[in-house]
Amino acid sequence: MMNFYISTAAALAVASTVLAFTGQSHATAFAAWQVAGVPFGDTLNVRKYPSNASQKQAAYPNGTILQMTGKCTGGLNLLEIAGQPRWKQKQAIRYQWCQVWHDPAQNGGFVTGWAYGKYLIPY
Repeated sequence: MMNFYISTAAALAVASTVLAFTGQSHATAFAAWQVAGVPFGDTLNVRKYPSNASQKQAAYPNGTILQMTGKCTGGLNLLEIAGQPRWKQKQAIRYQWCQVWHDPAQNGGFVTGWAYGKYLIPY
């Protein structure tokens, strides 16, 4: 009978540890931001590296929802500012490059790229 309680306690400890790690993995899940403010007839370029001189991977028009990894230049993390008002989040990334998780070839081959924050708003 004692072994049952020890096993149950051990199982509960393992389950709570797994849930704790699962919760942490959700903390690093993707954040959705939307392309906005790109001039009429133009698109937002997503580049291989955070630079205008870097190779263009894809281009997205206003209204496109992008999956962001949360990582931005300047040490900014989108998930750390997620609770702030939208205008404050937008202001925080205005001059930063933020990492995008996208499928430029639209064939299931997702890669990371970088988009300039001036043209992104929280979704």
